[in-house]
Amino acid sequence: MNNEQTLMNTSQMSSGRAGRYISQPQGYRAFSPAPLPPDPPIQLSLELQSLLSDADRALGRLDGSIQTLPDPDLFVLMYVRKEAVLSSQIEGTQSSLDDVLEAEAHVFSATRPRDVDEVLNYVHAMNYGLERLQTLPVSVRLIREIHERLLRDVRGSKHQPGEVRRTQNWIGPAGCTLNEATFVPPPPHEVSNSLAQWERFLHADDVIPYLLKVGLVHAQFETIHPFLDGNGRVGRLLITFLLCERGLLQQPVLYLSHYFKRHRQAYYERLQAIRDRGDWESWLTFFLRGMAEVSQEATQTARRIVDLREAHRALIVDQFGRVTANGLKVLESLYSHPITNVKAIAELTGVAYPTANDLTKRFVHHGLLTEITGRRRGRSFRYDAYIRLFAEDTTP
Repeated sequence: MNNEQTLMNTSQMSSGRAGRYISQPQGYRAFSPAPLPPDPPIQLSLELQSLLSDADRALGRLDGSIQTLPDPDLFVLMYVRKEAVLSSQIEGTQSSLDDVLEAEAHVFSATRPRDVDEVLNYVHAMNYGLERLQTLPVSVRLIREIHERLLRDVRGSKHQPGEVRRTQNWIGPAGCTLNEATFVPPPPHEVSNSLAQWERFLHADDVIPYLLKVGLVHAQFETIHPFLDGNGRVGRLLITFLLCERGLLQQPVLYLSHYFKRHRQAYYERLQAIRDRGDWESWLTFFLRGMAEVSQEATQTARRIVDLREAHRALIVDQFGRVTANGLKVLESLYSHPITNVKAIAELTGVAYPTANDLTKRFVHHGLLTEITGRRRGRSFRYDAYIRLFAEDTTP
Protein backbone atom coordinates (compact mmCIF):
# COMPACT_ATOMS: atom_id res chain seq x y z
CA MET A 1 0.00 0.00 0.00
CA ASN A 2 1.51 3.34 -1.06
CA ASN A 3 1.53 6.56 0.98
CA GLU A 4 -1.36 8.08 -0.99
CA GLN A 5 -3.56 5.06 -0.23
CA THR A 6 -2.58 5.16 3.44
CA LEU A 7 -3.52 8.85 3.69
CA MET A 8 -6.84 8.21 1.95
CA ASN A 9 -7.78 5.33 4.25
CA THR A 10 -6.81 7.33 7.31
CA SER A 11 -8.94 10.24 6.09
CA GLN A 12 -11.87 7.97 5.37
CA MET A 13 -11.85 6.41 8.82
CA SER A 14 -10.97 9.46 10.89
CA SER A 15 -13.63 10.87 13.14
CA GLY A 16 -14.86 14.38 12.27
CA ARG A 17 -16.93 16.98 14.05
CA ALA A 18 -20.08 16.06 12.09
CA GLY A 19 -19.24 12.42 11.46
CA ARG A 20 -17.03 10.38 9.21
CA TYR A 21 -16.99 8.70 5.83
CA ILE A 22 -16.61 4.94 6.11
CA SER A 23 -15.72 2.55 3.29
CA GLN A 24 -18.38 -0.11 2.80
CA PRO A 25 -17.82 -3.74 1.77
CA GLN A 26 -19.42 -2.96 -1.59
CA GLY A 27 -16.65 -0.47 -2.36
CA TYR A 28 -18.34 2.89 -1.82
CA ARG A 29 -18.02 5.35 1.08
CA ALA A 30 -21.04 6.28 3.21
CA PHE A 31 -21.28 8.98 5.83
CA SER A 32 -21.85 8.04 9.47
CA PRO A 33 -23.10 11.15 11.33
CA ALA A 34 -21.89 12.00 14.81
CA PRO A 35 -24.65 12.55 17.38
CA LEU A 36 -25.86 16.07 18.06
CA PRO A 37 -24.99 18.50 19.55
CA PRO A 38 -21.75 19.20 17.66
CA ASP A 39 -18.50 18.64 19.47
CA PRO A 40 -16.76 21.08 19.82
CA PRO A 41 -19.88 23.16 20.50
CA ILE A 42 -21.22 25.79 18.11
CA GLN A 43 -19.06 28.91 18.15
CA LEU A 44 -21.46 31.79 18.69
CA SER A 45 -19.60 34.54 16.86
CA LEU A 46 -20.86 38.11 17.00
CA GLU A 47 -22.34 37.63 13.51
CA LEU A 48 -24.18 34.46 14.53
CA GLN A 49 -25.49 36.11 17.71
CA SER A 50 -26.72 39.09 15.70
CA LEU A 51 -28.44 36.85 13.15
CA LEU A 52 -30.05 34.82 15.93
CA SER A 53 -31.42 38.00 17.46
CA ASP A 54 -32.67 39.23 14.06
CA ALA A 55 -34.38 35.91 13.33
CA ASP A 56 -36.02 35.80 16.76
CA ARG A 57 -37.40 39.31 16.37
CA ALA A 58 -38.57 38.77 12.79
CA LEU A 59 -40.31 35.54 13.74
CA GLY A 60 -41.99 37.26 16.69
CA ARG A 61 -43.21 40.09 14.46
CA LEU A 62 -44.59 37.58 11.97
CA ASP A 63 -46.47 35.71 14.65
CA GLY A 64 -47.84 38.97 16.03
CA SER A 65 -48.93 40.20 12.60
CA ILE A 66 -50.87 37.01 11.96
CA GLN A 67 -52.67 37.37 15.28
CA THR A 68 -53.90 40.81 14.18
CA LEU A 69 -55.74 39.30 11.22
CA PRO A 70 -59.51 39.22 11.86
CA ASP A 71 -59.67 35.45 11.35
CA PRO A 72 -56.18 33.95 10.91
CA ASP A 73 -57.52 30.53 9.94
CA LEU A 74 -58.99 32.03 6.76
CA PHE A 75 -55.59 33.06 5.46
CA VAL A 76 -53.24 30.35 6.72
CA LEU A 77 -54.01 27.88 3.94
CA MET A 78 -52.49 30.20 1.33
CA TYR A 79 -49.23 30.38 3.31
CA VAL A 80 -49.23 26.58 3.50
CA ARG A 81 -49.92 26.26 -0.23
CA LYS A 82 -47.05 28.60 -1.06
CA GLU A 83 -44.62 26.65 1.12
CA ALA A 84 -45.85 23.40 -0.46
CA VAL A 85 -45.29 24.72 -3.98
CA LEU A 86 -41.81 26.09 -3.27
CA SER A 87 -40.59 23.08 -1.28
CA SER A 88 -41.80 20.73 -4.01
CA GLN A 89 -40.17 22.84 -6.73
CA ILE A 90 -36.81 22.43 -5.00
CA GLU A 91 -37.24 18.70 -5.70
CA GLY A 92 -38.05 19.31 -9.36
CA THR A 93 -41.85 19.64 -9.60
CA GLN A 94 -43.22 22.04 -12.21
CA SER A 95 -46.54 22.96 -10.63
CA SER A 96 -47.17 26.58 -9.68
CA LEU A 97 -49.50 28.07 -7.08
CA ASP A 98 -52.06 28.67 -9.84
CA ASP A 99 -51.92 24.99 -10.80
CA VAL A 100 -52.56 23.95 -7.20
CA LEU A 101 -55.48 26.34 -6.73
CA GLU A 102 -57.10 25.26 -9.97
CA ALA A 103 -56.66 21.58 -9.14
CA GLU A 104 -58.26 22.10 -5.73
CA ALA A 105 -61.17 23.91 -7.40
CA HIS A 106 -61.52 21.13 -10.01
CA VAL A 107 -60.85 23.51 -12.88
CA PHE A 108 -59.84 21.44 -15.88
CA SER A 109 -56.60 22.38 -17.64
CA ALA A 110 -54.96 20.37 -20.37
CA THR A 111 -51.62 22.05 -19.67
CA ARG A 112 -51.50 21.46 -15.93
CA PRO A 113 -48.32 19.60 -14.85
CA ARG A 114 -48.89 16.01 -13.78
CA ASP A 115 -46.99 16.53 -10.56
CA VAL A 116 -49.62 18.82 -9.02
CA ASP A 117 -50.79 15.92 -6.82
CA GLU A 118 -47.36 15.89 -5.18
CA VAL A 119 -47.88 19.48 -4.06
CA LEU A 120 -51.41 18.74 -2.88
CA ASN A 121 -50.02 15.85 -0.84
CA TYR A 122 -47.57 18.28 0.77
CA VAL A 123 -50.49 20.51 1.81
CA HIS A 124 -52.34 17.50 3.23
CA ALA A 125 -49.19 16.27 5.02
CA MET A 126 -48.62 19.71 6.56
CA ASN A 127 -52.20 19.97 7.81
CA TYR A 128 -52.19 16.40 9.09
CA GLY A 129 -48.92 16.92 10.94
CA LEU A 130 -50.07 20.13 12.60
CA GLU A 131 -53.24 18.42 13.80
CA ARG A 132 -51.26 15.39 14.95
CA LEU A 133 -49.04 17.64 17.09
CA GLN A 134 -51.97 17.98 19.45
CA THR A 135 -51.41 14.37 20.56
CA LEU A 136 -47.94 13.41 19.31
CA PRO A 137 -44.69 15.40 19.58
CA VAL A 138 -42.28 15.81 16.69
CA SER A 139 -40.66 12.40 16.58
CA VAL A 140 -39.58 9.59 14.28
CA ARG A 141 -43.10 8.22 14.51
CA LEU A 142 -44.60 11.52 13.36
CA ILE A 143 -42.24 11.95 10.42
CA ARG A 144 -43.01 8.42 9.26
CA GLU A 145 -46.71 9.22 9.30
CA ILE A 146 -46.05 12.47 7.43
CA HIS A 147 -43.88 10.69 4.87
CA GLU A 148 -46.60 8.15 4.14
CA ARG A 149 -49.08 10.93 3.35
CA LEU A 150 -46.55 12.88 1.33
CA LEU A 151 -45.91 9.99 -1.08
CA ARG A 152 -49.38 8.44 -1.14
CA ASP A 153 -50.45 7.69 -4.75
CA VAL A 154 -47.83 9.95 -6.37
CA ARG A 155 -44.33 9.66 -7.81
CA GLY A 156 -42.29 7.88 -5.17
CA SER A 157 -45.23 5.83 -3.87
CA LYS A 158 -43.27 2.67 -4.69
CA HIS A 159 -40.45 3.79 -2.41
CA GLN A 160 -41.86 2.44 0.84
CA PRO A 161 -43.92 5.45 2.05
CA GLY A 162 -43.72 5.76 5.82
CA GLU A 163 -40.93 3.18 6.07
CA VAL A 164 -37.33 3.84 7.00
CA ARG A 165 -35.18 2.69 4.11
CA ARG A 166 -33.63 -0.77 4.02
CA THR A 167 -31.38 -0.10 1.02
CA GLN A 168 -28.69 2.44 0.26
CA ASN A 169 -29.64 5.78 -1.29
CA TRP A 170 -27.42 8.57 -2.56
CA ILE A 171 -27.45 12.19 -3.72
CA GLY A 172 -25.99 13.41 -6.97
CA PRO A 173 -26.64 14.44 -10.57
CA ALA A 174 -29.40 12.60 -12.42
CA GLY A 175 -28.22 9.21 -13.62
CA CYS A 176 -25.10 9.10 -11.45
CA THR A 177 -24.03 5.84 -9.86
CA LEU A 178 -23.39 5.21 -6.18
CA ASN A 179 -19.65 5.65 -6.70
CA GLU A 180 -20.21 8.94 -8.56
CA ALA A 181 -22.56 10.40 -5.95
CA THR A 182 -22.06 13.82 -4.41
CA PHE A 183 -23.06 12.42 -1.04
CA VAL A 184 -23.89 8.96 0.30
CA PRO A 185 -25.95 8.95 3.53
CA PRO A 186 -25.53 6.33 6.27
CA PRO A 187 -25.80 2.69 5.21
CA PRO A 188 -29.18 1.06 5.94
CA HIS A 189 -28.06 -0.77 9.06
CA GLU A 190 -27.10 2.55 10.72
CA VAL A 191 -30.23 4.53 9.90
CA SER A 192 -32.38 3.45 12.86
CA ASN A 193 -29.64 4.21 15.37
CA SER A 194 -28.92 7.59 13.74
CA LEU A 195 -32.62 8.47 13.93
CA ALA A 196 -32.78 7.40 17.57
CA GLN A 197 -29.84 9.70 18.40
CA TRP A 198 -31.50 12.48 16.39
CA GLU A 199 -34.73 12.08 18.36
CA ARG A 200 -32.90 12.09 21.69
CA PHE A 201 -31.30 15.41 20.81
CA LEU A 202 -34.65 16.73 19.63
CA HIS A 203 -36.21 16.15 23.05
CA ALA A 204 -33.14 16.84 25.18
CA ASP A 205 -33.41 19.53 27.83
CA ASP A 206 -30.48 21.76 26.85
CA VAL A 207 -29.50 25.42 26.71
CA ILE A 208 -29.06 25.63 22.94
CA PRO A 209 -31.07 28.60 21.53
CA TYR A 210 -34.13 27.03 19.94
CA LEU A 211 -33.70 28.43 16.42
CA LEU A 212 -30.15 27.05 16.38
CA LYS A 213 -31.56 23.71 17.48
CA VAL A 214 -34.11 23.76 14.66
CA GLY A 215 -31.31 24.41 12.18
CA LEU A 216 -29.23 21.55 13.60
CA VAL A 217 -32.20 19.16 13.53
CA HIS A 218 -33.06 19.97 9.92
CA ALA A 219 -29.48 19.54 8.68
CA GLN A 220 -28.98 16.29 10.58
CA PHE A 221 -32.21 14.88 9.18
CA GLU A 222 -31.08 15.68 5.63
CA THR A 223 -27.75 14.00 6.34
CA ILE A 224 -29.40 10.83 7.67
CA HIS A 225 -31.75 10.83 4.64
CA PRO A 226 -33.86 8.07 6.22
CA PHE A 227 -36.27 7.51 3.32
CA LEU A 228 -35.78 6.43 -0.26
CA ASP A 229 -37.63 9.52 -1.50
CA GLY A 230 -39.12 12.71 -0.07
CA ASN A 231 -36.38 13.50 2.47
CA GLY A 232 -35.99 17.14 1.45
CA ARG A 233 -39.70 17.87 1.69
CA VAL A 234 -40.10 16.09 5.03
CA GLY A 235 -37.04 17.88 6.38
CA ARG A 236 -38.47 21.26 5.46
CA LEU A 237 -41.85 20.35 6.92
CA LEU A 238 -40.02 19.62 10.16
CA ILE A 239 -38.98 23.26 10.48
CA THR A 240 -42.59 24.42 10.56
CA PHE A 241 -43.66 21.63 12.92
CA LEU A 242 -40.89 22.49 15.38
CA LEU A 243 -41.70 26.20 15.38
CA CYS A 244 -45.41 25.53 15.90
CA GLU A 245 -44.83 22.86 18.54
CA ARG A 246 -42.66 25.24 20.56
CA GLY A 247 -45.19 28.06 20.17
CA LEU A 248 -42.84 30.37 18.27
CA LEU A 249 -45.53 30.39 15.59
CA GLN A 250 -49.21 29.99 16.36
CA GLN A 251 -49.93 29.32 12.69
CA PRO A 252 -47.83 27.71 9.89
CA VAL A 253 -47.22 30.95 8.01
CA LEU A 254 -43.47 30.71 7.28
CA TYR A 255 -42.54 29.72 3.72
CA LEU A 256 -38.81 29.18 4.33
CA SER A 257 -38.54 27.15 1.13
CA HIS A 258 -38.81 30.51 -0.64
CA TYR A 259 -35.30 31.28 0.65
CA PHE A 260 -33.97 27.77 0.05
CA LYS A 261 -35.22 27.82 -3.54
CA ARG A 262 -33.81 31.29 -4.20
CA HIS A 263 -30.41 30.14 -2.90
CA ARG A 264 -30.68 26.49 -3.86
CA GLN A 265 -27.02 25.94 -4.66
CA ALA A 266 -25.90 27.59 -1.42
CA TYR A 267 -28.47 25.51 0.48
CA TYR A 268 -26.94 22.27 -0.77
CA GLU A 269 -23.36 23.52 -0.39
CA ARG A 270 -23.86 24.56 3.24
CA LEU A 271 -25.35 21.18 4.10
CA GLN A 272 -22.46 19.39 2.37
CA ALA A 273 -19.88 21.57 4.17
CA ILE A 274 -21.20 20.20 7.47
CA ARG A 275 -20.42 16.65 6.37
CA ASP A 276 -17.09 17.39 4.70
CA ARG A 277 -15.63 19.91 7.14
CA GLY A 278 -17.89 19.93 10.20
CA ASP A 279 -18.80 23.52 9.30
CA TRP A 280 -22.00 23.88 11.30
CA GLU A 281 -21.51 27.62 11.76
CA SER A 282 -21.76 28.50 8.05
CA TRP A 283 -24.94 26.46 7.76
CA LEU A 284 -26.51 28.13 10.80
CA THR A 285 -25.54 31.56 9.49
CA PHE A 286 -27.30 30.74 6.22
CA PHE A 287 -30.30 29.25 8.02
CA LEU A 288 -30.84 32.16 10.41
CA ARG A 289 -30.44 34.72 7.66
CA GLY A 290 -33.16 32.92 5.71
CA MET A 291 -35.39 32.71 8.77
CA ALA A 292 -35.21 36.48 9.29
CA GLU A 293 -35.59 37.33 5.61
CA VAL A 294 -38.62 35.16 4.96
CA SER A 295 -40.28 36.10 8.25
CA GLN A 296 -40.09 39.73 7.17
CA GLU A 297 -41.57 38.90 3.76
CA ALA A 298 -44.39 36.88 5.30
CA THR A 299 -45.12 39.73 7.72
CA GLN A 300 -45.42 42.15 4.81
CA THR A 301 -47.83 39.73 3.14
CA ALA A 302 -49.98 39.72 6.28
CA ARG A 303 -50.10 43.52 6.27
CA ARG A 304 -51.10 43.55 2.61
CA ILE A 305 -53.85 41.05 3.37
CA VAL A 306 -55.27 43.38 6.02
CA ASP A 307 -55.16 46.36 3.62
CA LEU A 308 -56.71 44.36 0.79
CA ARG A 309 -59.50 42.98 2.94
CA GLU A 310 -60.39 46.39 4.35
CA ALA A 311 -60.45 47.96 0.88
CA HIS A 312 -62.61 45.21 -0.62
CA ARG A 313 -64.99 45.10 2.32
CA ALA A 314 -65.45 48.87 1.97
CA LEU A 315 -66.10 48.50 -1.76
CA ILE A 316 -68.78 45.87 -1.17
CA VAL A 317 -70.47 47.89 1.57
CA ASP A 318 -70.46 50.95 -0.68
CA GLN A 319 -71.54 49.30 -3.94
CA PHE A 320 -73.54 46.11 -3.30
CA GLY A 321 -76.66 47.56 -1.74
CA ARG A 322 -79.17 44.99 -0.50
CA VAL A 323 -76.84 42.05 -1.29
CA THR A 324 -74.01 43.48 0.84
CA ALA A 325 -74.31 40.77 3.52
CA ASN A 326 -73.99 37.96 1.00
CA GLY A 327 -71.21 39.85 -0.76
CA LEU A 328 -69.19 40.03 2.44
CA LYS A 329 -69.83 36.34 3.09
CA VAL A 330 -68.48 35.45 -0.36
CA LEU A 331 -65.46 37.71 0.12
CA GLU A 332 -64.51 35.98 3.37
CA SER A 333 -64.73 32.57 1.71
CA LEU A 334 -62.33 33.67 -1.03
CA TYR A 335 -59.48 34.05 1.45
CA SER A 336 -59.33 30.31 1.99
CA HIS A 337 -60.61 29.25 -1.47
CA PRO A 338 -59.74 32.01 -3.96
CA ILE A 339 -61.15 30.16 -6.98
CA THR A 340 -64.91 29.67 -7.01
CA ASN A 341 -67.96 29.26 -9.21
CA VAL A 342 -71.63 30.24 -9.19
CA LYS A 343 -72.77 26.92 -7.75
CA ALA A 344 -70.37 27.27 -4.78
CA ILE A 345 -71.55 30.83 -4.19
CA ALA A 346 -75.20 29.70 -4.27
CA GLU A 347 -74.47 26.98 -1.70
CA LEU A 348 -72.49 29.35 0.50
CA THR A 349 -75.15 32.08 0.57
CA GLY A 350 -78.21 29.83 0.43
CA VAL A 351 -79.74 31.63 -2.56
CA ALA A 352 -81.05 30.36 -5.88
CA TYR A 353 -78.60 29.88 -8.75
CA PRO A 354 -79.83 32.93 -10.76
CA THR A 355 -79.42 35.13 -7.67
CA ALA A 356 -75.92 33.76 -7.08
CA ASN A 357 -75.12 34.39 -10.74
CA ASP A 358 -76.14 38.04 -10.37
CA LEU A 359 -73.99 38.34 -7.25
CA THR A 360 -71.04 36.84 -9.12
CA LYS A 361 -71.53 39.39 -11.91
CA ARG A 362 -71.24 42.15 -9.32
CA PHE A 363 -67.90 40.74 -8.14
CA VAL A 364 -66.66 40.62 -11.74
CA HIS A 365 -67.94 44.12 -12.54
CA HIS A 366 -66.05 45.61 -9.59
CA GLY A 367 -62.85 43.74 -10.39
CA LEU A 368 -63.00 41.42 -7.39
CA LEU A 369 -63.28 38.25 -9.46
CA THR A 370 -61.95 37.31 -12.91
CA GLU A 371 -63.43 34.57 -15.09
CA ILE A 372 -60.69 32.05 -15.96
CA THR A 373 -62.25 29.33 -18.13
CA GLY A 374 -63.43 31.31 -21.15
CA ARG A 375 -66.56 29.16 -21.31
CA ARG A 376 -70.22 30.15 -21.20
CA ARG A 377 -71.11 27.20 -18.95
CA GLY A 378 -69.27 25.74 -16.00
CA ARG A 379 -67.30 28.92 -15.52
CA SER A 380 -64.84 29.49 -12.68
CA PHE A 381 -63.64 32.74 -11.18
CA ARG A 382 -60.51 33.72 -9.28
CA TYR A 383 -59.71 36.36 -6.69
CA ASP A 384 -56.66 37.70 -8.51
CA ALA A 385 -55.71 40.50 -6.14
CA TYR A 386 -55.37 38.06 -3.25
CA ILE A 387 -53.59 35.34 -5.20
CA ARG A 388 -51.01 37.84 -6.43
CA LEU A 389 -49.93 38.47 -2.82
CA PHE A 390 -48.63 34.89 -2.72
CA ALA A 391 -47.89 33.98 -6.33
CA GLU A 392 -44.56 35.82 -6.63
CA ASP A 393 -41.64 33.40 -7.10
CA THR A 394 -43.92 30.33 -7.32
CA THR A 395 -43.35 29.82 -11.06
CA PRO A 396 -40.81 27.02 -11.64
